[in-house]
Amino acid sequence: MLHRLFATVIPGALIGATLVAAPLAAETWQMSAHDPDGNFHTENIRQFAADVGEKSGGALTLDVKSNAVLLSRTDLKRGVQRNVVPIGEVLISALANEDPIYAADSVPLLATTFEDAKKLWDASKPVYEKKLAGEGLKILWAEPWPPQGIYMKTPIESAADLKGVKFRAYNPTTARFAELMGAVPATVASAEIGQAFSTGVISGMLTSPITGVDSQAWDFVKHYYDLRAFIPKNMVLVNQAAFDALPPESQKALTDAAAAAETRGWAMAEEANAKATETLKTNGMEIHEPPAALVTDLSSVGKTMADEWVASGGEGVAEIMRAYRP
Repeated sequence: MLHRLFATVIPGALIGATLVAAPLAAETWQMSAHDPDGNFHTENIRQFAADVGEKSGGALTLDVKSNAVLLSRTDLKRGVQRNVVPIGEVLISALANEDPIYAADSVPLLATTFEDAKKLWDASKPVYEKKLAGEGLKILWAEPWPPQGIYMKTPIESAADLKGVKFRAYNPTTARFAELMGAVPATVASAEIGQAFSTGVISGMLTSPITGVDSQAWDFVKHYYDLRAFIPKNMVLVNQAAFDALPPESQKALTDAAAAAETRGWAMAEEANAKATETLKTNGMEIHEPPAALVTDLSSVGKTMADEWVASGGEGVAEIMRAYRP
């Protein structure tokens, strides 16, 4: 009898012990990064991925794919929403077509320093979180690009010199900026800038020193005007259902690593701005402070765009502005 009891009870106990001791199953997520390797945004994402692996004890691995090979900028939000990939990076203002609230950080002169850009993010984030939560998405973090300047083949003094120029746009607000400055906007992705210049699709652009370096702009233009028009930001989104399905340890690994990535990303942006501007100069580009007439024109355009943004944005924009400028 004791022998039969031993044979019955002990194996069950061993099975129970085995189940308790079994490690969590490891999971791998693909993560879509928009920019190429070498860009500080991608470098920060790769460090984030390494931190997640370490903090989760290997339970969650992020396989980062750079240069938008998984999802384009226009497809990223919907792709994460549908769990085509569970996590990815998107330029916030690229979403302005679906809701004006996302245009906040590309309104000229609204925030032109990193300090003001951080204040604007703090004001915008609760509005974005509420909107995205209703769409099954969670924000992990955001980080800025350097301030935006104008790249041209020939010198300019005012907006009059941009009249009729084929000008790169990368979101709705940069297209509107080009129109108001007298240029003709053409939507061109970051990875296609070189081809667009070489084929005559564009002959000027408004973008950061980082994108200028990534695209080797010195091969196509010789003049960079440090306009500091605005400071756009990228944000990293995760599919809420995929996040909720993770064990608590992996969820905490993601959010802790994201908090570190945000702090690191803002510091990296300032450092990258100075480094990239120097790289443009080293490669033969002329770096200009904007002429007075161009600054005046920018101020006029900025006021028009700010008024348009507030008028078209409804309560979401009003909430952002109340928090940003109480």
